[in-house]
Amino acid sequence: MISEFHQIKRLPPYVFEEVNRIKAAARNEGKDIIDFGMGNPDLPTPDFIVEKLAETAWDPKAHRYSSSKGLPGLRKAIAGYYDRRFQVGLNPETEIVATLGSKEGFANLAHAMTAPGDVVLVPNPTYPIHAFGFILAGAALRHIPISSGDAFFQHIDQAVRYSVPKPLAIVVNFPSNPTAQVADLDFYKELVRFARKHEIYVLSDIAYSEIYFDDTPPPSILQVEGAKDIAVEFGSLSKTYSMPGWRMGFAVGNPNLISALTRIKSYLDYGAFTPIQVAATTALNGPDSVIADIRAVYKKRRDVLVEAMSRSGWDIPAPKATMFAWAPVPEPFVKLGSMEFSKLLLTHAEVAVSPGIGFGEFGEGFVRVALVENEQRIRQAARNVRKFISNADQILADYESKGGAAK
Repeated sequence: MISEFHQIKRLPPYVFEEVNRIKAAARNEGKDIIDFGMGNPDLPTPDFIVEKLAETAWDPKAHRYSSSKGLPGLRKAIAGYYDRRFQVGLNPETEIVATLGSKEGFANLAHAMTAPGDVVLVPNPTYPIHAFGFILAGAALRHIPISSGDAFFQHIDQAVRYSVPKPLAIVVNFPSNPTAQVADLDFYKELVRFARKHEIYVLSDIAYSEIYFDDTPPPSILQVEGAKDIAVEFGSLSKTYSMPGWRMGFAVGNPNLISALTRIKSYLDYGAFTPIQVAATTALNGPDSVIADIRAVYKKRRDVLVEAMSRSGWDIPAPKATMFAWAPVPEPFVKLGSMEFSKLLLTHAEVAVSPGIGFGEFGEGFVRVALVENEQRIRQAARNVRKFISNADQILADYESKGGAAK
């Protein structure tokens, strides 16, 4: 009897599990953990969206099977959003499919388009599903150090020249989770030119496109002429409208890839609960002011985090976008690596972060800090961090005396 299955063996141990274990144990002891670990939005979903959900849920017909492709009204609302936000026209019938969050859509498209042994270029560090979706589909990965500059194109050019077989697809994610890097339209123009030349698909994840802090909104790859020939883009309502638990997202772009995703989904699900799809339609057709309000909260939290942590002795670069800060491990703890630093920070400062190594080997030396605690809690975390850093010598001595075990 097989006890460990092939697909499961392809997945590495869950890097965050050790931090989660310490966090759970601390909470069981009654400790008040300030949790910047998981990017789980804490802001309430706007009232008008919740009210539409409740209203629709009272309709008995809404409790029947829904549509895996997405209700027609929802797909039209997604098209309307792209027209307003990016000045991109989309055909709701052939270029849009609703997904159960962007994560589900990405993983299912990886299965739909990938044959065992296909090569896919994936940024590193990156959100885990960008790599593991293709790993589970049987692909071979080539990791590309994340960048939105010339170095990125040097790496993918080299990867294309030395990969056998030729890469099937390139994954990009801007604004980036976890690094918060952004890309401009010129970057996408060069990427589209490269991908069309080499006949490679591009899978673009823009889940954080509405959480930005500069005057210029992040662009969509579909704004580039010819992008639909090779690109599909994934979006999500989770952060834009603070709807993470609703699991509502979409994929748009290349009709061939959208058709493949739509077909595989038709075998796997009946789509999100109809009231959720109706409420999502209401959100996308609603006022942009609610998006601006959510963005303003994250900007304020970002500013408080950067300023308070700087005064505590931890210099964290201010992210230009996303709900994350990509923070270098403070100097006294660099030699330990991001995992051991995260465990010590949790144990001694009661502050949880995500170790950068969990997002890929090139994430080592950093931790991801999610802006999911209010300003008061951020300032409290900074006070805890100040004590932690000021006691670094003693903490490290105790750590070494225990043979390098945080707890």
